[in-house]
Amino acid sequence: MIDPYLLPLTRKLLHGPAAVLVKLGITANQVTIGGFIIGMLALPALAMQWYGPALVFILLNRLSDGLDGAVARQTKMSDAGGFLDIVLDFIFYNAVVVGFFLADPGQNAMAAVLLLFSFAGTGSSFLAFASVAAKYGLSNVNYPNKSLHYMGGLTEGFETIAVFVAFCLWPQHFVILAYVFAGACWITTLTRLRLGYLTLTKQASTQAREQI
Repeated sequence: MIDPYLLPLTRKLLHGPAAVLVKLGITANQVTIGGFIIGMLALPALAMQWYGPALVFILLNRLSDGLDGAVARQTKMSDAGGFLDIVLDFIFYNAVVVGFFLADPGQNAMAAVLLLFSFAGTGSSFLAFASVAAKYGLSNVNYPNKSLHYMGGLTEGFETIAVFVAFCLWPQHFVILAYVFAGACWITTLTRLRLGYLTLTKQASTQAREQI
């Protein structure tokens, strides 16, 4: 929801650091993979209830997620890189939730499962629409230069990371925070379903009329 407003600012802030990486010969895909590996360290850290280090790993992962795009824009954008980025992002998001499940299965299990279930809705609605949107040449002006069509919603990248930060700062409140965010995720899924269905129905009708 907030991502489109933050995008111009983050791109400006990351331009300089990305230029340094480009001079060092570091590619966008290397940043993506390196950031993913760092982010996955949050899983064992959370399982051990080391919430401070886990938060650092999570934030470094998100920093790399911005840097890889900045490096790509200064070198060469690629669909393969965009594909790699989005797949590893979804794995990372789920890994954080699994980490909190392992931290305290007795207390966190149900909330973690519900949150993972809600991620299935947001992720599948996002990717399914993106795959069909490419067929019609649809793009989202709020997310220029993206390899996939980015379908917005109530819960996007900023909101997800904000909740992850809250999880780490107040792990004793994971259950209530996870329930609230899961509800917000389902609002996102339902609104995407409605908007996506209406948009694709309209596109199909328009294409059919043009072929007559």
